[in-house]
Amino acid sequence: MADTIVEERIEIPADHESNIFGQYDTFAKKLEKAYRVSLVSRDGILRIIGPAGNVSEAKNALSQLLLLSLRGKTITEQNVNYLIAASMEKENLLICLDDDCICHTITGKPVNPKTLGQKNYVDSMRNNMVTFGIGPAGTGKTYLAMAMAITAFRNEDVSRIIMTRPAIEAGEKLGFLPGDLQSKVDPYLRPLYDALYQIMGAETFQKNMEKGLIEVAPLAYMRGRTLDNAYIILDEAQNTTQAQMKMFLTRIGFGSKVVITGDTSQKDLPSGVKSGLDVALKVLKGVEGIAICNLTSKDVVRHPLVQKIVEAYEAYEAKHPENADGRNNRRYVRK
Repeated sequence: MADTIVEERIEIPADHESNIFGQYDTFAKKLEKAYRVSLVSRDGILRIIGPAGNVSEAKNALSQLLLLSLRGKTITEQNVNYLIAASMEKENLLICLDDDCICHTITGKPVNPKTLGQKNYVDSMRNNMVTFGIGPAGTGKTYLAMAMAITAFRNEDVSRIIMTRPAIEAGEKLGFLPGDLQSKVDPYLRPLYDALYQIMGAETFQKNMEKGLIEVAPLAYMRGRTLDNAYIILDEAQNTTQAQMKMFLTRIGFGSKVVITGDTSQKDLPSGVKSGLDVALKVLKGVEGIAICNLTSKDVVRHPLVQKIVEAYEAYEAKHPENADGRNNRRYVRK
């Protein structure tokens, strides 16, 4: 028996239509296709026509977009895609995420989780001493950790911020780099600087850097130190060795918070070297005070094409496991 065709109506103010429907009605067409309904807008009234269950889901999604628009938010393609991808059992999903503002950028833009996976990640950082954020590119692992660190620093929950990552080349041999030691390691740390500038502002960052309150350094610099009352972020942790990861984890002092981010599918270690992140996730699983958050392609908040790229690689590697992370598993034969 075919589903009964029903019609629901939502009042959408004229000045919010373009925000909700998207340029050239892009978002409206995407919602029609996803929910298999027809959307007809006339005189400020949006009619949703289709099978009863589909109409209910579409109405819920459009209601959330309307609430977000009424709050003055610009609707993005990522908002629409996530509403469609997430099962809409949870009402007011976008509003729930929008309410969790971590901080504001230097331009006043709020920084908040955009997906339920990101919200779980942010809550884990709030509630645990050590948090592992694992996931593909574009899931906000580093950026959200940076926002949490800056917020804790501003609130005087910690006295300094320390950010580190292993200085390892991403599959390329860069050769000799001119300049002093700082100029040699800066290219490896640039992504961390970029996030700091955006949230804190270059001038404030430089002042705190000069005072020693913010430190951005290669992982090798952590050896022999005890890091008390600090917010510590280890980025690109998949490129640590077992010894480096153990060294880093044993630097944690009193009053400190630690966030370790990494993408286990993008290792740049030499062939045959085990990732310290992979080992740590096995060793520390279930340890009280340590949270492991696994973000997925659904949590990608960069350009929508990035999500499609991540999903395409995941599907390919699932079918061809022998090619996954091939550079680490391949044996090189000298000729």
